Amino acid sequence: MERDLTPDWILKQTLNLQQTALMSFLKEKENAMGGKEESSEGLTLTVLGCGTMGIAILGGILDSLSSSRSQQPDTAVQDEPRRLPSRFNACVRSLKSAERIKRELGQYEAFKHLTIHQNSNVKPTQEADIIILGCKPHMVRGVLRADGMQKAVKGKLVISICAGLTEEQIVEFLPSATHCTVVRALPNTAAAVRESMTVIATSPTAPLDPDTDALMTWIFTRIGRVARMPSANMDACTALCGSGPAFIALIVESMAAGAIAMGIPRDDAYLMAAQTARGMTQLILTGGEGGKAEHPAILRDKVSTPGGCTIGGLLVLEEAGVRGTLAKAVREATVVAGLLGEGKGGVNGTRSDGVGAWE
Repeated sequence: MERDLTPDWILKQTLNLQQTALMSFLKEKENAMGGKEESSEGLTLTVLGCGTMGIAILGGILDSLSSSRSQQPDTAVQDEPRRLPSRFNACVRSLKSAERIKRELGQYEAFKHLTIHQNSNVKPTQEADIIILGCKPHMVRGVLRADGMQKAVKGKLVISICAGLTEEQIVEFLPSATHCTVVRALPNTAAAVRESMTVIATSPTAPLDPDTDALMTWIFTRIGRVARMPSANMDACTALCGSGPAFIALIVESMAAGAIAMGIPRDDAYLMAAQTARGMTQLILTGGEGGKAEHPAILRDKVSTPGGCTIGGLLVLEEAGVRGTLAKAVREATVVAGLLGEGKGGVNGTRSDGVGAWE
């Protein structure tokens, strides 16, 4: 039996009805979510003063956008922002800095969406939805008060990665009529290898909306892990996460020096010490039950066999007060960070007695 075919006009009408029903459903869903219009258009991110840290942040983002598989760590944002950065501006002063950006970021496919601006801040800021202040802290006032800049930042997200500058100080550089969202973030030097510990300052009186908060997390999980702390704790975070890498480098160097003294070749000693430190930090982060964090003291005890060499070495460290000295170094760096944030100079030369005691 020959089968009757459905006329083309009926098929087209059916498809149109299906399409209309789908659009109606999506519209109703959008209204149920508060009427927020979803946009597939990406955001524009501008870095003012794109030096080492700016390059590291852009590198993490470009790598993530260029890669077909997720490169983000296990602390990645669960709810991605509705819109992600897709266009980028890097602002620098010198040709040498511009060439460095091309050299270090040109390997990524998404580099084609990045424009380098030399001695030009206003136009890329006007184009931006997100602005990262990456210049030297003493330059921020001049950058934000340049002709056209105050209008250019109006209504935008301004992320400061400038050490020592508070949100309040940055807002003071702008007129009261300039309404923008200023957020302070503190990445550290390990951003260069995507292992930064970035601390984002929070404010109980002016919390970020969920989408902006998710966007902040997305940006900084491209270069490592993210934590949030009240603004009042940022000096301590500067000491722990900003100065901490130097303290750890000194510990690794000291351990290697002991091995070198006992006959281990220099390069091998540095490799062994560095990998030992790396392995232990990973155990602290994920060595607990179910892949959870483990307390350092528990891990220390696990390798301290009674009557063994480890406990003997640990007792030497305890007798020398290494634990207290390292803790004091963090406390000292916290005090110095606070004084530098107040604009005081020469603070490391005014030490008297005890942390926080100043002449």
